[in-house]
Amino acid sequence: MMAVNISVNNDMLTWAIARAGYELPEFAEKYPRISDWLSGAKQPTVKQLEDFSNKVYLPFGYLFLPKPPNETISFPFFRTGRIEGTNRVNLNVYDTIIDLQRRQQWLIEYLQELDNKPLPYVGRFNSQTNPMAVVQDIRATLGLEVSWTSGCPTWEDALDTLVRKIEEIGIIVVFNGIVGNNTHRVIPVEECRGFVMVDEYVPFMFVNGADAKAAQLFTIVHELAHVWLGRSAGFDFRQLMPSDDPTEQLCDQVAAEFLVPEALLRVHWTGIADIRKLAAKFKVSKIVIARRALDLGLISRAAFFHVYNTYMAEFAAKKQGQESGGNFYYTARKRVSPTFAAYVDSAVKTDKLLYRDAYKLTGLSGKTYQTFVTEHLTRT
Repeated sequence: MMAVNISVNNDMLTWAIARAGYELPEFAEKYPRISDWLSGAKQPTVKQLEDFSNKVYLPFGYLFLPKPPNETISFPFFRTGRIEGTNRVNLNVYDTIIDLQRRQQWLIEYLQELDNKPLPYVGRFNSQTNPMAVVQDIRATLGLEVSWTSGCPTWEDALDTLVRKIEEIGIIVVFNGIVGNNTHRVIPVEECRGFVMVDEYVPFMFVNGADAKAAQLFTIVHELAHVWLGRSAGFDFRQLMPSDDPTEQLCDQVAAEFLVPEALLRVHWTGIADIRKLAAKFKVSKIVIARRALDLGLISRAAFFHVYNTYMAEFAAKKQGQESGGNFYYTARKRVSPTFAAYVDSAVKTDKLLYRDAYKLTGLSGKTYQTFVTEHLTRT
């Protein structure tokens, strides 16, 4: 059967290339046939266009639109040092948001079908609320004491404890450093440390899994504050510094007080040499202690940035020295969320969801999906 050639608008082709982050000459070197398509010397076949759409991470049907769609996200994404948020983000961040929005929308509808009630804490406060009131309510809702980290051997354990508590109250937490399972599509930490999509039935939190766990802990509590304020947002959080937006500043204050209470820090603080000791005491990292000390005027900005840059350089060196790979199912638990996967599994078992749809929602399929839901949903 003869292949059918198809005419595609050149504007859509060049837009798709730019959207994927390529300059046209650079892309043409890797994909020479694009030059013939753009010049009109040749027209692509359906199979060639499908291959092209995969290479530029674009849904195939988009190529036949009369003009490029307006691809903006539905909530503000805040940048450190800026007041206003933007609705345009890196393509890999954008596709991750779209994927999690699909998961969230399915789960909202499923929970409503089960007659679940809206979560009472979502949007409980506003941006004029005293940060301490928000902190106290978050602690009470999670069932955590002021000194809750004292029961955790390390701050990695504190992170795991916090995530477990958050999911127990109905919030989905997803960790990933790539788009789905595509290791070629990295989400740069400097572009996105995290985002939170607030909904009264089931908020979704995303944390960049490529980030240092120390920074992840701060990001998560910052996102929690957004849930309590009822406002979705994304952030790059460069050097653990928020945007200049008032709501971002409030969420930042909540995160700092939740992790390192001012009263306790002042009791134990005698100088910058205490940072390592206090990090062990509060079960947070040195950069979180340093950040709190900066907020309280106990150290200078220069001192904080020195601690931060040193810590992140050590983290990068350590990460580079680690072998790639790891436990696939442990990683899947982080990328999918065991709570979300349990809902999907329940829907499948009660004939409310087809297996093919469960595969799409989790990014797992066939035997891998079955092994995951039967052997890896329970936390160890």
